[in-house]
Amino acid sequence: MVTSLGLMVLGLLGLVVGGEFLVRAASRLAAAAGISPLVIGLTVVAFGTSAPELAVSVQAAWSGQADMSVGNVVGSNIFNVLFILGVSALLSPLVVSSQLIRIDVPLMIVASAAVLALGWDQRIGPLEGMLLFATLIVYVGWTVLQSRREQASVQQEFQQEFDRPLGPSLGTWSLQLLLLAAGLALLTVGAQLLVNGATGIARQSGMSELLIGLLIIAPGTSLPEVATSILATVRGERDIAVGNVIGSNIFNLLCVLGLSSILAPEGIVISPTALWVDIPIMIAVAAACLPIFFTGHRISRGEGGLFLGYYLAYTTYLVLAAASPETARTFGLGVLMLAAPATFVMLLLAVVRSFRPAKD
Repeated sequence: MVTSLGLMVLGLLGLVVGGEFLVRAASRLAAAAGISPLVIGLTVVAFGTSAPELAVSVQAAWSGQADMSVGNVVGSNIFNVLFILGVSALLSPLVVSSQLIRIDVPLMIVASAAVLALGWDQRIGPLEGMLLFATLIVYVGWTVLQSRREQASVQQEFQQEFDRPLGPSLGTWSLQLLLLAAGLALLTVGAQLLVNGATGIARQSGMSELLIGLLIIAPGTSLPEVATSILATVRGERDIAVGNVIGSNIFNLLCVLGLSSILAPEGIVISPTALWVDIPIMIAVAAACLPIFFTGHRISRGEGGLFLGYYLAYTTYLVLAAASPETARTFGLGVLMLAAPATFVMLLLAVVRSFRPAKD
């Protein structure tokens, strides 16, 4: 157990450091190549912070540990919205002025539902994985075109954070390429260590691979998103804080699951628990982002607190499910009876607030 835990810690450290190297180097190189700052923020940075999820899920899928791969993606998406947006909104209400973000949220919801539909037969095969990955390519192309129409204020915000010139020095370019390669290497090694350590713990403790993926690996591989979004919130760069989360979730669904399904020998098998419990929760969580539309693209502190409360309830359910399924079912039913009215009231208040300025 101690050895497996040590492997997980080393793996997480490698993923966090490798992800940071990859994000910063890729951002600088992309900016130097003339790529729009908005595209850098919503694709290079968001996708770069999801590189740990990609490394872990592909490694797990290739090793025949599909539950861990699926649990990592589903758990990361739930964690990103409920925990990261929740904590960020508690620090400072998130005001999202970009029209692009409004379109990305529905895409995240549709992609989440598509994963459920494609996995309805308890398997996402290589052809379905190709469909997911092809959708990602279309999304990135559309983002590049859309960024040219973005408001000057939004462009300036991303410019200040990510578009720093590299300069003509060959040594500077070489350093960024070296950091990029080091980041990829650390991600690869870190993913291998984390999967091996998590597998060892799962076998020794009797926990399922799905639970390990949802409860341990998913938050661990989401640490780059935590750092990026919270830091952006503190700096007042709220478009980046939200865009990073939404972009990362889209990347997880379309690229991580897509590539994992393509590279896995027989695709990814979806367990009944993931199909009937965790993926529907992921869809509901994605839909919970709708207040961004209704409140003038704003997540208040109250909504952030509600998101965080949902995540604590979800993790409690996972722990109870491992210890006592009957208790977990009772707890889950009680939370559902409270969460559904609370979410309805939140959405209703959001709609009222969104129309109030028009009446004044």
